[in-house]
Amino acid sequence: MREPLPLRPGAHVALVSPSGPLNGPHELEHAVVTAESFGWTVTVGEHALARAGYFAGDDAQRAADLVRAIEDDAVDGIWCLRGGYGSARLLPQIDAAVRRARPKVLIGYSDITALHAAWHHAGVVSFHGPTARSPLTPFSRAALLEAVQVGASTSLDASGAEVVRGGRATGRLAGGNLALLASLCGTPWAPDFRDAVVVLEDIGEATYRLDRMLSQLRLAGAFDGCVGLAFGHFTDCPDTTADGIRSLAAIVHEVADQIRVPTLLGVPIGHIAEQWTLPFGAQATLDVDARLLHVHRP
Repeated sequence: MREPLPLRPGAHVALVSPSGPLNGPHELEHAVVTAESFGWTVTVGEHALARAGYFAGDDAQRAADLVRAIEDDAVDGIWCLRGGYGSARLLPQIDAAVRRARPKVLIGYSDITALHAAWHHAGVVSFHGPTARSPLTPFSRAALLEAVQVGASTSLDASGAEVVRGGRATGRLAGGNLALLASLCGTPWAPDFRDAVVVLEDIGEATYRLDRMLSQLRLAGAFDGCVGLAFGHFTDCPDTTADGIRSLAAIVHEVADQIRVPTLLGVPIGHIAEQWTLPFGAQATLDVDARLLHVHRP
């Protein structure tokens, strides 16, 4: 995997909206201030404030902003303003650009998982981290800077996580939002988790739907050859239905037993205020018993 250059002070970062719309100019202003606080020079996508239903502009507008940032040699990084829904619809339009452009930092999570898949298939490391409109806690800000600006090996503490299946595993980091990964099955951007420590998160899905999506990935062979599982937070995911109750923990334990790899539940990623920024495609060691993720950088 090719590593993009770190975003040192003075780097040029493009803010784009490849998925859902912002709630107004105040969110864009906040994002610009945040990016500039890192010492970056900021460019805002032409359609960053556009709205077309539940998209930030139509597909052509969103793709144009993204391709322009990918192909502009002056741009060093792309920070997605928000998630929502819509980035997977752009994959055919951006695929060639990602493959031929020099490696660039991509930052985002949730719906941005589809773009991480494009970067992965182009052989480029990308960064699963907060979106640009997100308020950053000191924890999340430090984690973001450590990942995209410093770029050094580090050990991340997941002391609050639950040991599901003990052990230690080393592989490249991969994954993202569970719903997006399941939706990519059968496409050219389907997840390939061979030799990977797989990181998963989601929001607003009842546990039976999480069960269904994990089953889909497993039955499609996506987990074949993976070496470890790190489940993050599954926010607002109720475990009660009219037909009965099944907890997230029970589902995760079942998956871990089926795949038979070291597994943690509750690492700090997902729709939470304090989250890690992880370099997808970089090598990492998941030490479940110590509740640590060691990220190895060049």
